[in-house]
Amino acid sequence: MSNMKVVKPDLSAIRNIIFDLGNVLLNLDFDASINAFRELGLNGKVVNKEQAYADPVFYSLEVGRATPAAFRARVREIVNNPQATDQQIDDAWCAMILDIPAPRVKVVEELGKKFNVYLFSNTNHIHITRLHRQFKAEHGLEFSSLFVKDYYSHELHERKPDLTSYKKMIELSGIEPTESLFIDDLEKNIRGAQDAGLKTFWLKNGMEMTGLF
Repeated sequence: MSNMKVVKPDLSAIRNIIFDLGNVLLNLDFDASINAFRELGLNGKVVNKEQAYADPVFYSLEVGRATPAAFRARVREIVNNPQATDQQIDDAWCAMILDIPAPRVKVVEELGKKFNVYLFSNTNHIHITRLHRQFKAEHGLEFSSLFVKDYYSHELHERKPDLTSYKKMIELSGIEPTESLFIDDLEKNIRGAQDAGLKTFWLKNGMEMTGLF
């Protein structure tokens, strides 16, 4: 039995809760995509976990500057496999997307009765399209219906932890930062949110979001 005290966010002056997606609501396995790209022909000596997504096309896709078609064309070059189909590339890229467990969905739904709940995620068109489809199939409801609004980097053309990304999300949502709690699993994203005036909670490795409320 662990004696570690469960730290919970202070919700006393909070009206809005903003969730990150990956590793907060959504379980991810980055290695699954790396392995899937290797199977498409990516040389294991060329890529390791740290450099796996170093090519500029991954960033460009995430901020909506590269289209899915341009992304797939570049991946064919990276993996040196001109024959790789769109479906194979999308499947490899989406292999990292696991599931959003039902208890987390329930917590978000319950919070939505008392707070304005938002989502702010660094993601891309291919991932979010796949996730929305999987979520509907598994849970029987639209993922976006959990939130007042869900914000994605490829639609904002801005990404965390850039200060401009938080400012854009704050402006679009019309929230008051001092009344808003931002929850993310990455320290750099927490710092960016703090710089934008948001209250924050860093969901550290090993913590479970359902235990916060």
